[in-house]
Amino acid sequence: MNADWLARSQAAVWHPCTQMQHHAQTGSPAHLPLVPIARGAGAWLYDFDGKRYLDGISSWWTNLFGHANPRINAALRDQLETLEHVMLAGFTHRPVVELSERLSALTGGALGHAFYASDGASATEIALKMSFHYWRNVGRPEKAEFLCLAGSYHGETVGALAVTDVAIFKDAYAPLVRAAAHVLPSPDFRLGEAGETPADVARRAAAGLADWLEKHGQRTAALIVEPLVQGAAGMAMYDPEYLRLARELCDRHEVHLICDEIAVGFGRTGTFFAHEQAAIRPDLMCLSKGISGGYLPLSVVLSSDTIYAAFLDDSVARAFLHSHSYTGNALACRAALATLDIFAQNDVIAANRSKTGKIAAALAPLAGHPQVRHLRQRGMIAAFDVVTDDPHFSRRFYRAALDNEALLRPIGNTVYLMPPYIVSDDEIAHLGTATRRALDLALA
Repeated sequence: MNADWLARSQAAVWHPCTQMQHHAQTGSPAHLPLVPIARGAGAWLYDFDGKRYLDGISSWWTNLFGHANPRINAALRDQLETLEHVMLAGFTHRPVVELSERLSALTGGALGHAFYASDGASATEIALKMSFHYWRNVGRPEKAEFLCLAGSYHGETVGALAVTDVAIFKDAYAPLVRAAAHVLPSPDFRLGEAGETPADVARRAAAGLADWLEKHGQRTAALIVEPLVQGAAGMAMYDPEYLRLARELCDRHEVHLICDEIAVGFGRTGTFFAHEQAAIRPDLMCLSKGISGGYLPLSVVLSSDTIYAAFLDDSVARAFLHSHSYTGNALACRAALATLDIFAQNDVIAANRSKTGKIAAALAPLAGHPQVRHLRQRGMIAAFDVVTDDPHFSRRFYRAALDNEALLRPIGNTVYLMPPYIVSDDEIAHLGTATRRALDLALA
C-alpha cells in the first residue's frame, strides 16, 4: 500500500483508541505510524512492502492460534456454504447450540445458559442488566448498585463505563455515566508494603471489600472483577486468594460475582478460565476476544441457572429483552467451535506451560535494568513497568518495536507481551530481543 493509500485511509477512517492527530505528526516524538497490513500468517503480520511484524500482543489480545489458521479457515468455509446468519429471536441453529453446550461444560455445568452479543463492552452491559433485573424479579429492587475494583476496565460503552475506573476513558463522559463504587485497596501486588507477599496484598484488599459490603451489601447487586489480571490498569496482577475471599463475601451478602474473562479467559493466565485458579465459579461470566480465535466479533455472558430461572414467567416484562442484530451469529459461533476443537485436540493449556517459561527467560535480562520495575508474568501474559518522565515513551517504544519486526503497544509506561499460542521458541526469542532493543531505543 503506497503513500496515497495511507493518506486516503487517514482521511476516511477514524481509528479506535487513537488521537488521530498523532498519525499526521511525522517526525514528532508523538508520531504514531499508520501501518498498512496486507496479510497475516501464523504469528506474523506483513505489510505491502514485505516488511513483517511479530504480533506480540495478539492483535489486542484476540488472536490465539495465529493469523489465517488453516483449521479455523476450513470451518468457516464449510459454514459459509450452509448458513451465515439468522436472527436468534425465535430461531436457533447448530453452531450456537453446540457452542453454548460446550461453554457450559467447561464450567462444569455451573453456568448453564449463554446469551450472545458482539463485543466485550456489550457483554459487560448484559451481565450488569441481568444482575439488576434478577434482583427486581425476585423482589429485591433495593439491590441496584454495582461494585468494581480500583483500576478496573470493563469496556467503553456508557453502561460499561460505570464499572470502568480508568480516567482517560471515563472522564470526558462522566455526566453520562451512572457511576459504580470502586472498592479499595486494590489487590494489585505492585502496591504491596514491605515484606508483603501477593497473597498478603490480596487478603488486605479483601478486608477492604468486606468492610464495604458490611455497610453497603444490602444495596449491592453485583461485584465485577477481571480475574487475576487487570489489563488496562497496566497488566495489574493479583493473587487468586482475592477471588476466593470475594466469592465468600459475595455469598455472605447475597451479591452476584461477575467475572469479566474477556481478556484473561481461554488460557491466557495458565488455566482455561482465570477464576479456576481460585477454585471458584462466578454467577455470571463475560467472554469475548479469544472466543473466536481472533476471527470474528463475538461475546457471550454465561449465567447460572438460578439467575436464568428468575426470568421465566408469563409476563414479558420479567423477560430479558436485551438484543443485538447479530446475536449468536452462525459464522462467529463456528469459528469459536473450531477454536475449542484446537484446545481439546492439541492439549493447548499443557503446551503453553513450556512457552511461559521461555517467555520468562526471554525477558529475564530486563530484571536488572535500572529503569525496569515489577517484571511479572501470569501464564502467557508478561509485563514490566518503565520508570521514565517521557510523556511520549509508549509511542517511542511502539515505533522502535516496529523497526525491530514486532508489534508491541505499551499501556502507558507498562510494556507487555501476550503472543498467540502458536508462537515458536525462535519467535519467543525474537520477541525478547525486540523488546530489549525497543526499550533501549525508546529511552535513548
